[in-house]
Amino acid sequence: MDALTSLLDGPRARGAFLMRTVLTPPWAVEVRDEAPLTLVCAARGGAVILRGGGETWLAPGDVAVVGGPEPYVVADDPATEPQAVVRPGGCSVGRDGTDLCEAFDLGVRTWGTDPDGPTELLIGTYQVHREVSGRLLRALPPVLVLRADDWECPLVALLRAEMVRDEPGQEVVLDRVLDLVLISVLRAWFARPEAAPPAWYRAHGDPVVGRALRLVHDHPAHPWTVSSLAAKCGVSRAALGRRFTALVGEPPMTYLTGLRLEMAAELLREPCATVEAVARRVGYGSPFALSTAFKRERGVSPSEYRDRAGAGDLPQSSAGPGSGR
Repeated sequence: MDALTSLLDGPRARGAFLMRTVLTPPWAVEVRDEAPLTLVCAARGGAVILRGGGETWLAPGDVAVVGGPEPYVVADDPATEPQAVVRPGGCSVGRDGTDLCEAFDLGVRTWGTDPDGPTELLIGTYQVHREVSGRLLRALPPVLVLRADDWECPLVALLRAEMVRDEPGQEVVLDRVLDLVLISVLRAWFARPEAAPPAWYRAHGDPVVGRALRLVHDHPAHPWTVSSLAAKCGVSRAALGRRFTALVGEPPMTYLTGLRLEMAAELLREPCATVEAVARRVGYGSPFALSTAFKRERGVSPSEYRDRAGAGDLPQSSAGPGSGR
């Protein structure tokens, strides 16, 4: 598994929120949906994303990826006051709480103030955290932009065409197209020098450390030791330890533990997950061993984490593989 495949092996939309938005200035929408990740494509006209005191402008053809759950504003101009607020689930209301979903309904998955408005945005939102891996979210800036001049992909046109169709199985089609668009955007962005991917991602290019990383990512449940990894990589135990730590920022076994616990957290988000099954899949000999390591790292037991994930009340996790170190 190469570095990019490892990082992107996560987006799995399930009933994602998708909307074609058509607007006439002045307009501004405050997004408070608490979603982990949103794709914004400027199909026609421009927009500005306001977040954390910063401004990110989008020109026609640009694509932005916005990480959550912090709120942000999308507007025609920074000075425009928001007229609508998007709540969890994609429901939109006015500043006074008035439901705008029906008032601004312009047809199948189309919303806005004017069907012929000069601004057209394509919005695709991953609504729950289990649809996007934590490692990927930590590897991204709060707002990522890929300019139209730097990227050309027919998938955006396909997404636009599929958004307004209403046919059997359309939700599944849109989920898969959204995944493809997001992965294509991120692949193009990570190839750029300013992307600043996490240290472990960059280390995949090293002939020794890269092989060690591929081994643990391909077989995380294997009972690896530094010695067994070093033998597979054709170097001494000491040489692998020094080189791995220098490039990745932590020793091999520390990295492997973080990877396993990150995988465990992702698996525990699944509704039918059991601690015993998750322990086997990530390389722990017993549920007790996983519980001890998981609670030490996350502050809660795997069963508590699973229950809170189902209730949408997850604790903050500490940094793991892909945290940018």
